[in-house]
Amino acid sequence: MAHAYTPGLQVVEQMVLRKERRLPLKGRVEVKVGDEVKSDTIVARTELPGNPELVNVANKLGVEASEVPKSIKKKLNEFINKDEVLAQSKSFFGLFTNTCLSPISGTVEHISDTTGKVLVRAPAIPVQVKAYIDGKVVEVMHEEGVVVESFGTYIQGIFGVGGEEVGELMAITDDPDAIITPDKITSAHKGKVLLGGALVPIDTIHAAIKAGVIGFISGGFDDADLRKFLGYDLGVAITGSEELGLTLVVTEGFGKIRMADKTFNLLKKRVGRKASINGATQIRAGVIRPEILISTPEIVDKIETENATHSAMQIGSTVRIIREPRFGELAKVVNLPVSLMQVQSETKVRVVDIEFRDGTKWTLPRANVEII
Repeated sequence: MAHAYTPGLQVVEQMVLRKERRLPLKGRVEVKVGDEVKSDTIVARTELPGNPELVNVANKLGVEASEVPKSIKKKLNEFINKDEVLAQSKSFFGLFTNTCLSPISGTVEHISDTTGKVLVRAPAIPVQVKAYIDGKVVEVMHEEGVVVESFGTYIQGIFGVGGEEVGELMAITDDPDAIITPDKITSAHKGKVLLGGALVPIDTIHAAIKAGVIGFISGGFDDADLRKFLGYDLGVAITGSEELGLTLVVTEGFGKIRMADKTFNLLKKRVGRKASINGATQIRAGVIRPEILISTPEIVDKIETENATHSAMQIGSTVRIIREPRFGELAKVVNLPVSLMQVQSETKVRVVDIEFRDGTKWTLPRANVEII
């Protein structure tokens, strides 16, 4: 058999980049098809309804529910400030006054003479969606968003945390096998996306956040450090919504793992350019990989003609081991046996013969590797 389907991470020097930028609910699109946009261009915006606050006015004033409407000092849909008088009543022939203050700033949305409660809704939350990459708007989804297209480098990581960030890519080492120590971080790295080596310890991450670094790309990251970084054990839920002060993209796996030469060298070629990164990861159904996108529209003529999403394993392909032992290590495919082989579980599977960097040769189930 010439090739077999195998999952893999994309590491592509030049390809068409298409990013769908969609609002969480209907709103207004700010651009049109054909517009040139920058990564920070606002392409669509909307407003999320503010949180509601239910105020038990009848209870606070000590009156019947039916008396609440006439005690309200604001009209429906009128704005009220926090701690401003929402309702007021008098008792004992006007000698005593009871007052109910608004717990939040917002709009008086509903007054009930049945329950004696008043609904105050906080101001709407503005939501803006940016282009994320430099490119051209090629599609507009009415009231929902746009599709931005460009040409450039696309790299998928194996794991990440933190949301979308855009900044200049800067290499902090020339060695893909390096461990990045805190003393390597300086004030010159503020607002940058840093390219590391095989491992970035938690102390270095903290130093980077303090220095204002917005993103870090590393071959490996310690799983114990991940718990310290997040403040909790990560389950199988999707990442990317964390507010950590920095987005981390891990290209190889957990522990100290040399960044793949192809990935490292490609990123080194793009140093000084604007990198768009996203740490969002989902490892179950509907797999989402962290990503690095670097627009290079001026070198379109160098686009790879090979389909970037192919999954054809061939002799000479570079693969990563995704099972223990030697998890995360890279190897080269040296043979693709046609016959099925029986493994320890007594099932028969297709296998691949691989050779590691040190010359060691193994035979593994093809499900235990992924293409780089």
